Amino acid sequence: MSNPSTTLAELAAEKCLPLKGREHAASSAQAQAWLAALPGWSFGPDQADLRKEFRFPDFVRALAFVNALGYVAERENHHPDLELGWGRVLVRFSTHDVGGLSRNDFVCAAKTEMLLT
Repeated sequence: MSNPSTTLAELAAEKCLPLKGREHAASSAQAQAWLAALPGWSFGPDQADLRKEFRFPDFVRALAFVNALGYVAERENHHPDLELGWGRVLVRFSTHDVGGLSRNDFVCAAKTEMLLT
């Protein structure tokens, strides 16, 4: 599960697991390797979150994306912080129960990417 050459499709095919405790936090090296599979995603300050801003031609499509992502988040029981504006959505994932990033954040980021394919 910690294969450093994981692809976008492999991440997206996984299910989120219930994780609690610092032992489930991704190491910096793991996070960097998994990030390589996610086009356009980056880390927030101090690698505290995983984020990407998505652009849309109007508010309605941005809102539709948020609603679709909400469905995915509920199904995975892993919820992002979202910022919705006219034609844009900022998505930020982190795993509060591990105090940083976990594999679940990268799995959900990959599932987010798949919403647009």
